[in-house]
Amino acid sequence: MIVSVDRRNRRSVADPRPVRADAQRNLLTLLQAAKEVFAEAGTEAPVRVIAERAGVGVGTVYRHFPTRADLVAAVFAREIDTCADDADRIAAEHTAFEALRLWVGVFVTLASIKRGLARALQSGDPAFDVIPAKREQRLFPAFRKLFEAAVSAGEIHTDVSPDDVLNAVATLCMTARPDQTDRALNLVMLLVDGLRCRADR
Repeated sequence: MIVSVDRRNRRSVADPRPVRADAQRNLLTLLQAAKEVFAEAGTEAPVRVIAERAGVGVGTVYRHFPTRADLVAAVFAREIDTCADDADRIAAEHTAFEALRLWVGVFVTLASIKRGLARALQSGDPAFDVIPAKREQRLFPAFRKLFEAAVSAGEIHTDVSPDDVLNAVATLCMTARPDQTDRALNLVMLLVDGLRCRADR
């Protein structure tokens, strides 16, 4: 389903109309290009650079996203969805604890993206109003599912809540500088490894 923008309130909404596969691919290419350019040059990078990277005209960018804030919000919302969707894929390919650990690594990458977009996301622009709810609706349920699977498998402690753990992970990520993603990941993995139950306990 394609993401469009309601011009009356500038909030991202799901457009129920059928979308051609090529149009959907073009939109995803645009969002990926915007993500890359924002990472390289910040959220104030010229829209024409994003358009060139995506292989579309500037008018196409503004047709989908009338304001820069709309585009930044769409990029981050897509990353939230991608991170949440990865939970099922990872769970199908790994043991319960390893799946939990791998997904947390994906979450740390998402947190590093958020740091890069932090100034824009904290601007108070109404385009970002949907982000907190989306995070709660997608990321926390994904983590709870992985966490509960690891508990059921007897691989992690049961005396801590999954929401507390994910909030602690997010806090560790936020305290690291943008150039310290590896350091943040190491700290987070120490936290996650500390959840593991030892057989002799």
